[in-house]
Amino acid sequence: MPAISQRMHLVLLTAWTVLWFAVVEPNGGFSWHYLRTGGELIYQGPSGDGGLNLYAHHPELQMGPVSFLIAGLFNPFPDSTGQFLAAALMSVLGLVIVVLVGRSAAWHFLGTGTNHQRLRRRVLIAGLAFIPMWIEVSVRFGHLDDVLTLFFTTLAVRAVTRGNAAGTGIWLALAMDSKPTALGFAMLLFALPRQSWLRAGLWCAGLVAVAWLPFFIGNADSFAATGFAIPNQPASALRWLGVGDAETPGWDRPAQAALSLMLGAIAVWRKRWTAVVLLGANARIVLDPSVYTYYTASVLLGTLLWDVIGQRRLVPWWSWLALIALYGSVFVVPDDSTRGLIRLAFVVISTTYVLAWPQRDRTRRRGRGRRGRPPATAQHSVQS
Repeated sequence: MPAISQRMHLVLLTAWTVLWFAVVEPNGGFSWHYLRTGGELIYQGPSGDGGLNLYAHHPELQMGPVSFLIAGLFNPFPDSTGQFLAAALMSVLGLVIVVLVGRSAAWHFLGTGTNHQRLRRRVLIAGLAFIPMWIEVSVRFGHLDDVLTLFFTTLAVRAVTRGNAAGTGIWLALAMDSKPTALGFAMLLFALPRQSWLRAGLWCAGLVAVAWLPFFIGNADSFAATGFAIPNQPASALRWLGVGDAETPGWDRPAQAALSLMLGAIAVWRKRWTAVVLLGANARIVLDPSVYTYYTASVLLGTLLWDVIGQRRLVPWWSWLALIALYGSVFVVPDDSTRGLIRLAFVVISTTYVLAWPQRDRTRRRGRGRRGRPPATAQHSVQS
């Protein structure tokens, strides 16, 4: 493969993003009305069905308070203008995520003799698979909550690679405050050195409490939102697991959280913390009763992290396999049951691979200064 200049891969990824945005945006914003409604309600005073009464009166709004606070910033604009501006901002965040993952990988491999030309190629190839799914969640569906969750999670990964305990806890908390499903990524806290666990955990728990507790203390009926159910679709992997309930079973959401945390804990124990996001996303799609295509964006972030930071091979094939199996199958496989089997197969195979396939640890410990900074003589090696 010909050499890629230091910034050319970013130019190509930007052009790829603009292309997908132009194709999808005219028919986008499928779910933006939920965010706009929540963004209007959360800024209301104590009276009415907004403010701290939001979740008690609107359990269908399953996004976190941070998502609604940010969505409310688009309230002054007309509906169509606000939706367009939000979609454009969310699309840009996808590119920022790819850059952050590349820089996190460069920092993670600093001092190991990593070929940064190969790293840039890996970022480019994996990013080309990631962007279409990012446009799906950010533009076609307009799910600001998922966008913020994945963005903050990427910042948490960046903090982990730099050994920044406070940063890891803060970014993970903001991810959970944007959408509760981010709880599945909490095991990233334990990818830090043991002496940093308490500090990171306190930051995370404190900011989660600050964001969520006022709603439950202000109105006890807010707990109703935790029992909100959606239909169990024929194409869900749950059907293949023998769950024939018409709606979300009462045990399903706790099981998703428990499974994601368990798999994440195993990944950290196996020194494969870069798989935590992929495993958390896998736990969600295998146990979720719905099969919206935007769910796949979290899986693609997981494969992006695994392919770029967790692996050293040139071709990031897990990213493309996820795109083809979970997104491509929607268009070429007409049978619901078969699509559910494909989802289940991807989860089982990818989870088994990242946890059990023999890996050689090619990183090495090196002396670091405050907040994980490398020696000054090595800093010039860090590339995006």
